[in-house]
Amino acid sequence: MVEIKGLEKFAAKDFPGYISSTVFLGGCNFRCPFCHNVDLVLRPHTMPTYPLAYFKNFLDRRKNWLEAICITGGEPLLHEDLGELLQLIKERGLRVKLDTNGSYPSRLEKMFHRKLIDHVAMDIKAPIKKYSQAAGVQIREEKIQRSISLIRESGLEYVFRTTVVPGLIREEDLEKIGWMLKGAKNMQIQQFATGHTLDESYKEKEPYSKETLVRMVQKIRSYFDEVKIEGV
Repeated sequence: MVEIKGLEKFAAKDFPGYISSTVFLGGCNFRCPFCHNVDLVLRPHTMPTYPLAYFKNFLDRRKNWLEAICITGGEPLLHEDLGELLQLIKERGLRVKLDTNGSYPSRLEKMFHRKLIDHVAMDIKAPIKKYSQAAGVQIREEKIQRSISLIRESGLEYVFRTTVVPGLIREEDLEKIGWMLKGAKNMQIQQFATGHTLDESYKEKEPYSKETLVRMVQKIRSYFDEVKIEGV
């Protein structure tokens, strides 16, 4: 069974509309320079693991109160046995939201077919031609595009999310992302947060001002049914 490296017992924002908790899984195949989950990405083996019995007990003691679980990371689909954890959660009548970077479309599709996911959030790192730069590794464009298509065609609730990192995501880049996702239902633009980042040079970057971010977002609103800004 996949190892749980973190558990937020009450996560008010992670699964909107539901009383939810968030489970953190270790390991990631991306090395986004602006990532804040440095230990989860680089050193999950140094973090304690929550015993499976503890997690089951956690769920069972919150029966009739807890409504949903958000699975995040790291990259959850990095783990081939993720389905076992999702099945355990679904057997208790809980909804599941999956956070993913979209680099494992075949595994994502398998989770859809097994009806183990109710809501999916995919991080869109950059316009497709800048994806490898933003992800910090060489990516296969067709896998990202395949995941986007799968999510849009899944019939599930979903949201695409982009963190607007100064120097990496400019106004024209956000417009290219809007065009790439044109017609999608929900888009969330996230303010870049300073602090401990995978690439330490990013912790010195100054986030865009609220006014600049709002202006940038206005230019992509027509591409989506709904656009939200988080972190300003």
